[in-house]
Amino acid sequence: MPSPYRALFAAPGSKGFSAAGFIGRLPLSMTGVGVVTMISQLTGRYGLAGALCATIALSAAVIGPQISRMVDLHGQRRVLRPTTLVALTAAAGLLLAARFALPDWLLFVCAAGIGAVPSLGAMIRARWAALYGGTPHLHTAYSFESVMDEVCFIFGPIISIGLSTAWFPEAGPLLAACFLAVGVFWLTAQRATEPEPHPRDAHGGGTALRSPGLQVLVATFAATGMIFGAVDVVTVAFADEQGHKAAASVVLALYAGGSCTAGVVFGLLRFTGAPERRWLLGVCAMAVSMIPLLLVGDLPFLAVALFVAGLSVAPTMITTMALIELHVPRAHLTEGMTWVSTGLAVGIAIGSSVAGWVIDAAGARAGYGVPAVSGAVAVAVGLLGYRRLGRPVPWRGGSHEHHSEREERHVA
Repeated sequence: MPSPYRALFAAPGSKGFSAAGFIGRLPLSMTGVGVVTMISQLTGRYGLAGALCATIALSAAVIGPQISRMVDLHGQRRVLRPTTLVALTAAAGLLLAARFALPDWLLFVCAAGIGAVPSLGAMIRARWAALYGGTPHLHTAYSFESVMDEVCFIFGPIISIGLSTAWFPEAGPLLAACFLAVGVFWLTAQRATEPEPHPRDAHGGGTALRSPGLQVLVATFAATGMIFGAVDVVTVAFADEQGHKAAASVVLALYAGGSCTAGVVFGLLRFTGAPERRWLLGVCAMAVSMIPLLLVGDLPFLAVALFVAGLSVAPTMITTMALIELHVPRAHLTEGMTWVSTGLAVGIAIGSSVAGWVIDAAGARAGYGVPAVSGAVAVAVGLLGYRRLGRPVPWRGGSHEHHSEREERHVA
């Protein structure tokens, strides 16, 4: 491991909470494709599978920020354990309802309950911020966590789809639930690195979403989430049409592999200048990378195209975390990070659902039009809101001319 990454773990407890966060985040990449694989095997209905994924994502979009807001107020341990038990109970209900062909409405009720899954990525990044806030190490830490996100997306789909196709349809989502339980309860047992809660009377009421800059990030990542949601569903269906459904996990792993590779390199670099420019460039790159998918004809071509497309993902996400640091007060940091995840979740819900309908109506190749259009929407939203990202928030202090100074402190 390069020395900047090795230096991160000099802090006591950092290895433990990072490992727990990795295990707890595996369900993020396993649940969606696992549900698609499970439902498509049991019913053959991709529309239903996409709608269930959309329900999970929308539920998480509604519940997730509220959970993170309570975490900022009361601490991780007091909030994460009970909410995780709710999500695990709902997941068990979904698997049983699917196995015994119970009514569709019950599937949707259980899928909605899974939305109580906490945003482990935000929890881990908040711990890094508590350790290294205001130092160059924080950029490296965010880069490392983005790489871990992508490692999850490399191995998660392979494990989930592989188990569900080779063992029994519910195997992937079942293992995802086990990873969630282990990750959350291991993380919350580590009290020494848990960020201090910020009682409401210490920083006032309101929500992190009042920040204009955060509003732009959330809206743009709603469109970006449509890319991710659609790519997952369409890739599984395309591989199925090609007669190699299990290969979808490998193709999606290459998508994450491209992002992981770029994230490792990005974390070794030091930048000057406005981070919002790098962010907008990353959003544009993600949009352009969707265009070759419209020409996909076989799985090898798709694998190469998705690997290249992944190269822009992690750098954009890393820069997004740096922008949140600039636009959200520390007392709302976990909530702010979760709002970006919420934007992604909303987009994933729309993208997976629309892609499922397009696949049922016109086939998998037509489904790749959904991420292409989504990328164009992301660029449009990013351009419209770009000016807001260059304006410092009042609670951070300073004026626009001090922007580069803050950027060097938080990102460089």
